[in-house]
Amino acid sequence: MGCSGCRVRFNFGKALSKVSVFFTMLLIFTYFFYCLSGLCDSAPRALYSQETLDYDILDDHRRLFDDLRPSPRLLPDRNRTASTAEAEQVDAPGELDGAPQDGGIPVSNTFGTKRFPQAIIIGVKKGGTRALLEFLRIHPDVRAVGAEPHFFDRFYDKGLEWYRNLMPRTLDGQITMEKTPSYFVTKEAPSRICTMNCQTKLIVVVRDPVTRAVSDYTQTLSKNPGLPSFQSLALKNVSTGLIDTSWSAVRIGLYAKHLENWLQHFPLSHFLFVSGERLVSDPAWEMGRVQDFLGLKRVVSGKHFYFNQTKGFPCLKKPEGSSRPRCLGKSKGRPHPQIPSEVLQRLRDFYRPFNHRFYQMSGQDFGWD
Repeated sequence: MGCSGCRVRFNFGKALSKVSVFFTMLLIFTYFFYCLSGLCDSAPRALYSQETLDYDILDDHRRLFDDLRPSPRLLPDRNRTASTAEAEQVDAPGELDGAPQDGGIPVSNTFGTKRFPQAIIIGVKKGGTRALLEFLRIHPDVRAVGAEPHFFDRFYDKGLEWYRNLMPRTLDGQITMEKTPSYFVTKEAPSRICTMNCQTKLIVVVRDPVTRAVSDYTQTLSKNPGLPSFQSLALKNVSTGLIDTSWSAVRIGLYAKHLENWLQHFPLSHFLFVSGERLVSDPAWEMGRVQDFLGLKRVVSGKHFYFNQTKGFPCLKKPEGSSRPRCLGKSKGRPHPQIPSEVLQRLRDFYRPFNHRFYQMSGQDFGWD
């Protein structure tokens, strides 16, 4: 009888094991059935949400570069006119600023439209163009490219679509701007800009050409300490004192010669000549002229500036997006090397007739003589 009880218990254990296997298989089959039916999609996915958050953090960094990133969607077509390209560049909601969408994750601001600049700071190098652009960017109705595009002198072969894609997005009533000081001395730049839009407003920041040449030389010397002396570059022959106009530091200061080229394509009314000296001594007054020329309300005023005695330049009290004062970079206001007075006088005598001609052409006496 004892052995008979053992067999009963053994058979019962085997039956229980088979039932467990059956229910396990049933659960597995049910799980796969529901997953194949798509019902598992409603399950929470914390990992996916975390990945999306990581992309959003990266997107904040991408936005810093969007203004200068060419769009892979837009291929340059040099056979299209600027007006045709302008009409076609109407961004639909959800399109990206210079980059394709990746998995539906937005990577930049989609508000506004990329437009060709209505105003360009075309010159001159070492005249105060960077200061002017930074002062203008305080204005809420001005959007500008930070870096110099150099489209009309170096990258014109890339096409107008490429150029437009460098521009920031603007809303109605805002002005798009850029600055590239080398445009003023580039022979082809006026006709190229006029091909884009002959109504473009042009701003030229000018400075005493002698001081400008020394500043230009100082900047180059800081990058190349082995540069020959200023006088050996400025003079073809030191004994005769003949000026070497092939040297770019000297040639840029021939403002009248360069302006003649521009006036073949644009009327004088399209130009504003800003005094680089007055931009330092009285930035509020000069900025008032600039805002009037651009058709903007006078927002930038004396309350935005203070004079930094150490640098010898005005600085911004309240730049946009910051509560701290800000000056231009360390490269601005660097001390100039000592130049023999007779060399500087030679240059002043050389520039005098060109300066007077420029005063007549521009209708302004800048008082450099």
